[in-house]
Amino acid sequence: MHTERDSGAHDLRHHGDAEVRDDGAQLVDLAVNVRTGTPPAWLREHIAGSLGGLAAYPDGRGARAAVAARHGVPVERVLLTAGAAEAFVLLARALKVRRPVVVHPQFTEPEAALLDAGHSVERVLLRAENGFRLDPALVPEDADLVVIGNPTNPTSILHPAGVVARLARPGRTLVVDEAFMDAVPGEREALAGRVDVPGLVVLRSLTKTWGLAGLRIGYVLAAPETVVELERAQPLWPVSTPALAAAEACVSERALAEAAAAAVRIAADRAHLVAGLAEFGADGVRVVGAAEGPFVLVRVPRGDVVRGHLRGLGYAVRRGDTFPGLGEGWVRWGRGGCGWLCGIG
Repeated sequence: MHTERDSGAHDLRHHGDAEVRDDGAQLVDLAVNVRTGTPPAWLREHIAGSLGGLAAYPDGRGARAAVAARHGVPVERVLLTAGAAEAFVLLARALKVRRPVVVHPQFTEPEAALLDAGHSVERVLLRAENGFRLDPALVPEDADLVVIGNPTNPTSILHPAGVVARLARPGRTLVVDEAFMDAVPGEREALAGRVDVPGLVVLRSLTKTWGLAGLRIGYVLAAPETVVELERAQPLWPVSTPALAAAEACVSERALAEAAAAAVRIAADRAHLVAGLAEFGADGVRVVGAAEGPFVLVRVPRGDVVRGHLRGLGYAVRRGDTFPGLGEGWVRWGRGGCGWLCGIG
């Protein structure tokens, strides 16, 4: 088992959008995991139609019921949030935990939120030589909060639902970040909607697939008593009227069908990207295998130099060394094709 405490060596608050700010605003964005061509026109129009109700306080009952129906759970198991990032803060502040564990490499906001709330966080590091696969035995038995992503950002590994569920046990809160699960064809291995896993908390984001990062909308699926605890930690009216309109629209039959079709296209684009990157194997480029998210994790010699070279060619990719368990030789590639890869050589 490999565990560690936070040493301050990683910038947990660095995210892909930093690559395309300021002097990176004109770059082709392969650093941020938001689907291209979004939000679609029909969704923009629907959100715009909600603006006439801005004088009234937000009423989330309709959106909450729509999310509950989408996953086949009672409304008492749904909490709407200002993006999944708010949910991490609520979990860190509202739940009473003694030994929180975060499985890395993964999205760093869960750990950052726990640290900000005064918790001492333990890390379980999955290893490249094992394909970043989850072994539940690596997690300390007495951990009472465990956080894992599925599919995991940045590794793009999709853990089997049965393996993730083995982390659950009475007295433990198991947080599964499924922000990218709707980019997986068929959402196979999803735990959203499961009510038979003790202590399960599933987080979903509507900002990635639908291009709503600036609107901030997501939700939590959990036992009713957990939802009540998290809701108490929220301010009044935490989700705006336009965001509520977006939530209801994004779980409609039309939206689910569009997302399912997009997931198939994403898988094809990713296969094209992986095939292109494989041509550079002789130069030491290695792609983490079995990628299932809308991005791939790549190991390259002198990652900082490669990132700089790509910026010079007009492309931004996500640095990997801010993720615990990775170093400067790692970069994350988002959506897009491979015709530009000749510039690496």
